[in-house]
Amino acid sequence: MSRVYDNWERLIRATLRRRSGQGHERRPSGIAGAVPDSLQRTTNINAILQTADEIQAEDPTVARILCEQAYTMAQNLDPNSDGRGVLQFKTGLMSVIKQKLAKRDGARIDRSLDVERLWKYYQQFKRRHKVDDLQREEQKWRESGTFTANVGDLQQMRKVFSTLRALVEVMEALNKDAPDGVGRLITDELRRIKQSDATLTGELMPYNIVPLDAPSLANAIGFFPEVRGAISAIRYNDQFPHLPPNFEISGERHADMFDLLEYVFGFQKDNVRNQRENVVLTVANAQSRLGVPIGSDPKIDDKAVTEVFLKVMDNYIKWCRYLRIRLVYNSLEAINRDRKLFLVSLYYCIWGEAANLRFLPECICYLFHHMARELDAIIDHGNATPAPSCTTEGGSVSFLEQIVSPIYLIMAAEAERNLNGKSAHSKWRNYDDFNEYFWSPTCFALGWPMKKDSAFLLKPSKKGKRTAKSSFVEHRTFLHLYRSFHRMWIFLAVMFQALTIIAFNNGKINMNTFKTVLSVGPTFAIMNFAESFLDVLLMFGAYTMARGMAISRIIIRFFWWGLASASVTYIYLKLLEERHQTDSLYFRIYILILGVYAGLRIFMASLIKFPACHKLSQMSDQSFFQFFKWIYQERYFVGRGLVERTTDYLRYVLFWLAVFICKYVFAYFLQIKPLVQPTKTIANLPHLQYSWHDLVSKDNNNALAIACLWAPVVAIYLMDIHIWYTLLSAIIGGVMGARGRLGEIRSIEMVHKRFESFPEAFAKNLVSPQIKRAPFDRQSSQISQDDNKAYAAMFSPFWNEIIKSLREEDYISNREMDLLSMPSNAGSLRLVQWPLFLLSSKILLAIDLALDCKDRQEDLWNRITRDEYMAYAVQECYYSIEKILHSLVDGEGRLWVERIFREINNSILEGSLVLTLSLKNLQLVLRKFTALTGLLNNNGTPELAKGAAKAMYEFYEAVTLDLLSSDLREQLDTWHVLARARNEGRLFSRIEWPKDPEIKEQVKRLHLLLTVKDSASNIPKNLEARRRLEFFSNSLFMDMPSAVPVAEMMPFCVFTPYYSETVLYSSKELREENEDGISTLFYLQKIFPDEWENFLERIGRSNAGAAEIQATSGDSLELRFWTSYRGQTLARTVRGMMYYRRALMLQSFLEKRTIGVDTYSHADSLSSQGFELSRESKAQADLKFTYVISCQIYGQQKQQKVPQAADIALLLQRNEALRVAYIHTEDGGGTDGKKLYYSKLVKADAHGKDQEIYSVKLPGDPKLGEGKPENQNHAIIFTRGEAIQTIDMNQDNYLEEAMKMRNLLEEFRANHGLRPPTILGVREHVFTGSVSSLAWFMSNQETSFVTLGQRVLANPLKVRMHYGHPDVFDRIFHITRGGVSKASRVINISEDIFAGFNSTLRQGNITHHEYIQVGKGRDVGLNQIALFEGKVAGGNGEQVLSRDVYRIGQLFDFFRMLSFYFTTVGYYVCTMMTVLTVYVFLYGRAYLAFSGLDEGISDEAEMLGNTALDAALNAQFLVQIGVFTAVPMIMGFILEMGLLKAIFSFITMQLQLCSVFFTFSLGTRTHYFGRTVLHGGAKYRATGRGFVVHHIKFAENYRLYSRSHFVKALEVALLLIVYIAYGYSRGGAVSFVLLTLSSWFLVISWLFAPYIFNPSGFEWQKTVDDFDDWTSWLLYKGGVGVKGDNSWESWWDEEQMHIQTLRGQILETILSLRFFIFQYGIVYKLHVTKKDTSLALYGFSWLVLIGIVMIFKIFALSPKKSTKFQLVLRFMQGVTALGLIAALCIVVVFTDLTVADLFASILAFIPTGWAIICLAITWRRLFRYLGLWDSVKEFARIYDAAMGILIFTPIAMLSWFPFVSTFQSRLLFNQAFSRGLEISLILAGNKANVQM
Repeated sequence: MSRVYDNWERLIRATLRRRSGQGHERRPSGIAGAVPDSLQRTTNINAILQTADEIQAEDPTVARILCEQAYTMAQNLDPNSDGRGVLQFKTGLMSVIKQKLAKRDGARIDRSLDVERLWKYYQQFKRRHKVDDLQREEQKWRESGTFTANVGDLQQMRKVFSTLRALVEVMEALNKDAPDGVGRLITDELRRIKQSDATLTGELMPYNIVPLDAPSLANAIGFFPEVRGAISAIRYNDQFPHLPPNFEISGERHADMFDLLEYVFGFQKDNVRNQRENVVLTVANAQSRLGVPIGSDPKIDDKAVTEVFLKVMDNYIKWCRYLRIRLVYNSLEAINRDRKLFLVSLYYCIWGEAANLRFLPECICYLFHHMARELDAIIDHGNATPAPSCTTEGGSVSFLEQIVSPIYLIMAAEAERNLNGKSAHSKWRNYDDFNEYFWSPTCFALGWPMKKDSAFLLKPSKKGKRTAKSSFVEHRTFLHLYRSFHRMWIFLAVMFQALTIIAFNNGKINMNTFKTVLSVGPTFAIMNFAESFLDVLLMFGAYTMARGMAISRIIIRFFWWGLASASVTYIYLKLLEERHQTDSLYFRIYILILGVYAGLRIFMASLIKFPACHKLSQMSDQSFFQFFKWIYQERYFVGRGLVERTTDYLRYVLFWLAVFICKYVFAYFLQIKPLVQPTKTIANLPHLQYSWHDLVSKDNNNALAIACLWAPVVAIYLMDIHIWYTLLSAIIGGVMGARGRLGEIRSIEMVHKRFESFPEAFAKNLVSPQIKRAPFDRQSSQISQDDNKAYAAMFSPFWNEIIKSLREEDYISNREMDLLSMPSNAGSLRLVQWPLFLLSSKILLAIDLALDCKDRQEDLWNRITRDEYMAYAVQECYYSIEKILHSLVDGEGRLWVERIFREINNSILEGSLVLTLSLKNLQLVLRKFTALTGLLNNNGTPELAKGAAKAMYEFYEAVTLDLLSSDLREQLDTWHVLARARNEGRLFSRIEWPKDPEIKEQVKRLHLLLTVKDSASNIPKNLEARRRLEFFSNSLFMDMPSAVPVAEMMPFCVFTPYYSETVLYSSKELREENEDGISTLFYLQKIFPDEWENFLERIGRSNAGAAEIQATSGDSLELRFWTSYRGQTLARTVRGMMYYRRALMLQSFLEKRTIGVDTYSHADSLSSQGFELSRESKAQADLKFTYVISCQIYGQQKQQKVPQAADIALLLQRNEALRVAYIHTEDGGGTDGKKLYYSKLVKADAHGKDQEIYSVKLPGDPKLGEGKPENQNHAIIFTRGEAIQTIDMNQDNYLEEAMKMRNLLEEFRANHGLRPPTILGVREHVFTGSVSSLAWFMSNQETSFVTLGQRVLANPLKVRMHYGHPDVFDRIFHITRGGVSKASRVINISEDIFAGFNSTLRQGNITHHEYIQVGKGRDVGLNQIALFEGKVAGGNGEQVLSRDVYRIGQLFDFFRMLSFYFTTVGYYVCTMMTVLTVYVFLYGRAYLAFSGLDEGISDEAEMLGNTALDAALNAQFLVQIGVFTAVPMIMGFILEMGLLKAIFSFITMQLQLCSVFFTFSLGTRTHYFGRTVLHGGAKYRATGRGFVVHHIKFAENYRLYSRSHFVKALEVALLLIVYIAYGYSRGGAVSFVLLTLSSWFLVISWLFAPYIFNPSGFEWQKTVDDFDDWTSWLLYKGGVGVKGDNSWESWWDEEQMHIQTLRGQILETILSLRFFIFQYGIVYKLHVTKKDTSLALYGFSWLVLIGIVMIFKIFALSPKKSTKFQLVLRFMQGVTALGLIAALCIVVVFTDLTVADLFASILAFIPTGWAIICLAITWRRLFRYLGLWDSVKEFARIYDAAMGILIFTPIAMLSWFPFVSTFQSRLLFNQAFSRGLEISLILAGNKANVQM
């Protein structure tokens, strides 16, 4: 039994000690860190156990005492071990204690001595670590008010205090058992600590950025005057109500405003702590921009407080004005600074604890409005009392329980009705519905305290009464497109009608034509009536809760447009009756009506849209005027005042006028006019012979034939405006980019040529005035040279840090770093010293020029100065030699050096250098000097000193004997002083070894200058390093705001949502091989070979293999980071974003601001040495920058010990400024089983463990809506600053870009229109496009959009939204208006763009800036890309239904609305129209072919208007293959790469089949967009972000693309076959090919693109394996729990899930009916029918079909189901087979049935069968009821099998030929091959290659 118990203990200990992810620096010891959350929330058990682990080796007894006390605390806290993991923890802890006791060899322990032993150890520990000295240091800075940095190692100090605190806590607990002597000492010590010792509290009390609860020696941020002033500003004073005596003030701070708010409203302590710091930092940063406060007691300026107040209260003020209610204060002047801070603090506390209510900004305004009134009443009294609204029935005070929870519970109940996205949007209230309730004065009916029986708080029941939607209902229909953008559709229809009328009148403009054109009036009125009817119809579901005014407007408009359309139509019909009269009354009335209406519309549009007029309309109080304004445009709380500056308005108007001119010239001459004559001819043709039973067109002027002719042209007409928009925007974007100086530096050669101008440009834009004022050594008499030297001195520390970061990232080698680094230029050398890569080999080239010189000195110098860097190199070499020689020698040697250089200088001045020196021997002299510098580069030793002396003497001889002219040589030889020293052997006998750092650096640099022979064009070699340096260099010359000092810059936060993606690749993942034997590490070694070599050089393991490195713990961790930094991992993102902090620390360090004073100190030179260790710089950076990662399930990951948790903890440890927020869940402990949820923020403590900073309780599960925005929302309360940059976890950043962040933030204060910017758009660089062709296509497409595309959207179109990351938000603007994203389930699936919609509607301004960039990863495999595009297309489908799109479409002016439409949902509509055009054209042709009309009317109708069809289909084809997608891409190439490279890149893309890729993507977007609008089903699709070079199985591709591409492609192919078989083309085969080329290209692309772009897709063995896998999947029967990946049946069931509603079933039924046309048409084309057109023939074909089905069922009957009738079944099958053969023979012989008819019948029945299957799926319940479902399933399996075989056969045939696979590899990985990478090794899967 004891053995079992021991094994149990061992198991427990192993479990508690386990950590995932081996190789971490955080090696756990003991069981510290395994404490359950329920135990460590109120105790310091974890810290005590950590201390026990730390001192175990030093004093095991004390460690044992600490462990025992920890166990006692755990037992007291949870005696029954009810908490999660508590029993396991206690058992493990007891095992550890027993283990410690066992080591005493059974000796008995006297526990009464434990306290004494602990006291002695405590005293020893204090003496050893000089704790008293630290406390005295603390007292000094308390008294002086200034900070001293000489306190020792911060990390070690934190550990000392952590240990000390644990010892004190345990001593206090055990003191009651202590002997009198020791007990008295302990009591005295404890009393002293509590009374005066704040050090322990300050260092160990958790804090985020500012230690507010107690001061900290380790953190200097609290010593900044602005921070101290902000803390003082919120401090409690005598004018505030008195807090009760028993109210506890946390920490060592004074009472402040937040304590009153906590007491009055019951806010949570951690929420109060969090918002206290938030307000302090906000006020401090506002003050720093006005000026740093001075004095020992700094005060905050009232302007700073007012600025913060107005910004925070802005939305509340607008809300009050909109509802026309009084503010909680009378006027701004009537409230003092304290009252403003109270209101700001109250707002933040409400917001910080509001949880999901943060998505309801006006709800928060409502809560604030009432709570502020309560606060006013309390402040006016002498004593503080709890607010009645927050007081519970039990008498406690809780804002969460009384205010937040009731609203949350209703929102949660409504969210449940969503049924995880399956329910219709109209069946439940989303976040917007709840928020918009507060847009009406009726919201005050909710009362205060809130009435529980209010309709707003009505909990929905499943069948009973529920509260309706507020003001908008998201019905799932395409009609929203018309409703939202009706002005555009009306314009298109009216223009088409007018142009068509003019064309039918032969282009003549006369009165008759004019009167006909006036028919646009009824069209306009009727289409407006249709829109008003949709308003009425689509508002169903919101009438009971909508505002009365909104409903009145809808009804008034409905009746107005109904009456107007009837009246205008009637008058126009009367006008037509009098059209030939010259003086028509109705004509005059009609013109008068149209004129008046047009005038009113123009007048109202001017008043509302033009800024100046808009202000007048706002000031007008005339009810008559306001009524018409209200009718013209709905008045929402959002969307008011959406006007732009007049100049901006004129810009985008001119843009669209140019688009319209192009479009309508094209439409009239190439689309409409060519169809006029064929239409007239067809309509007037006599009765034509129809080859089938026609039901419509026979006696109706061939109406369907005309419709087939016009339909594709109309389809293209509706979407080709997007083509012209794309072309013009590409041109405009290119011109704007060129004006913005993009692409000026686009090669490393240009970097070299313009490097000389970089320092000045850098100093102009990126250097703050503080650095510019620093004194520099100016010895030269030339002012320009002085300036250049000063600029270079400013530039060099920043440039060197950039180069250093490139080296740390392994993009360059050590040698390249030396060559790229720039000297400080702070020394006494009189000229600018440039990086060696500019000067490399220049000396050698100059020597060659000197050797060839036969001219004068002036000619030689002219030849040298043709290369300016050669001149720099020669001058620097000359001056450096002089300075070095002067420092090396003394006495006679120094005299010789001075004499030589004096003579040379005189010769230069006289122009006789070529006479003074023998230049042909210059090479020899420099060789001697190079030997000397080579020795001097080493550390000095006696042996080296002798060698250096010898080398110096040889140099002397070479100069004297070989270089100098004979005259000068004789003078020196006869120089008495020198000759005597030489004769006595003293000359150069002793060398002064270089000790001065400046001299040592010059020696090293000069040696490289003389020896490096590399060409500058090869430095750096790495393409990514080149790209970064090129862009950074180029950006220096672009327009950007000037840099301000770090202290004055806008503070910002980076915010990254994270779920469960890869954080850091584990060692196992690096070693793990795929099916081809390729590991991730091997892949990266081959893809990044130069970076791998640089990595090995950096860690000092140049000759080591991967296996050796992984065997070493430290190197293994570095290897894991190296690989992770090359993937799309969180580690890469964190490293990139932390560059912001590094850049700010560097900038702050060089500005040299001293803590505690208001001035900047200046040093003689700028140096970045030690900036990362500067506490002042760290504090300044932390004041301005924070980084919060919202790891939603980090708590669960820690509990489950998953690798991601350990990796995140490692990132926390390595980045002290990093914060992680997560949702913590625990059991509530009640009988209802409810869980408790907390928002927590953690950082790494002194021991590297997670330290909880804040824990804010939530009202319930925070995930009511979409996961990502909910993840952002819970953590946004922990962000700081005035700006927030949203960064995804697959992004990257660079140090050189981080240096420009403060410039970017100044854009918030720049002039960008009528309103200040609220979102700053930032350029992205897609870093995943460097290897495969697909990745390159995707990268180019994405880059084109995020650069040129967004450039045009921002200016001139003014419709840029938020398209994801890495935009920078105005934080205060957005957190007071709902956050940085929207979260309603499904409708906000594309949560990012809704932030842009929301910002725009709330009078924001979104700009775009391209002088700064952030890295971005994209999907690199076809399946990943398809999933991503499906996600985005589905999101756009949901946007069509959204209220945001509706309101923007309604409230933007006409031209801006067009811009918005064609750059959001309109893009997907046009994409869908491109595909529909193919269908419309082919179904039209099929109708003409089946009916027999094509041949009959072709000759008379001028080839059926082929000119117009050609124009339409050519436009469709160009869109289809991505030409117009590529136009902006090509323009971007030209701009940033140059014309030749752009042409080459475009041709390369075409050769790599980019058109196939774009055509395939067209199908993806169309499928998911259309399905989402019709049926819903949009969802987040995890694409995976790994390295995709592995082969995708055939079955996987088939599952993914079967319904989206394959079925549709085969349908198009079927239509084309019908057209070939039965159509007529006058032009023969050529005309047929030209008309159907785009369709055939679409078919081939959609069927075979997944296999063309599949690595190893045509390798024979993989093809065989794929076929086996596919057949196994196809034949495997599904079952409960079987996924679609494993069984065809399960997959088939999953594919039907999108059809959920009756409306969806009806729509699917209508769409499925199209397949019946094939059977109907082909039956009448069979030879056996003999041109019979009766309907009975079609009916007989159905009997044949039924017979075929019955025969199939006989043959397909399963033997398992007929075991009793085996013999009968076989007999029936045999008889049926013989009868079938006999019947076929008889029919063929005795009738006109031909073999061709048999094939035609198959062609007819296949679509009919598919239609029946589609109908069966749609009405599956009915088919199940009839017992036909199993038969349908089997038929469907046969169809899928046939489709699979049809696709697989060409692949199998091509796989026979090895060269096809080789060609495909080159096609897919051309980028890799062109870089010389060993991609073939990766594709080959040679496992032997892994061993390195």
